[in-house]
Amino acid sequence: MIVYDPLWRTMKDKKISTYALRQKYSISGETIQRLKTNKPVSTTTLNDLCGILDCRIEQVLTYKKDEI
Repeated sequence: MIVYDPLWRTMKDKKISTYALRQKYSISGETIQRLKTNKPVSTTTLNDLCGILDCRIEQVLTYKKDEI
């Protein structure tokens, strides 16, 4: 499963809030909610986040093996 735990650390390090993502960068509230609950988002969104945060994809998401 893809999880977005690294995103929240990266945002904290870069001092960018979810409010800034919504207001300044036009990331929808629905998309932020999807990220918070580890739901799928588009590669375009991931690309946008990497651009906004000036980071690598590993700083946005990680793969965590599903527990059976």
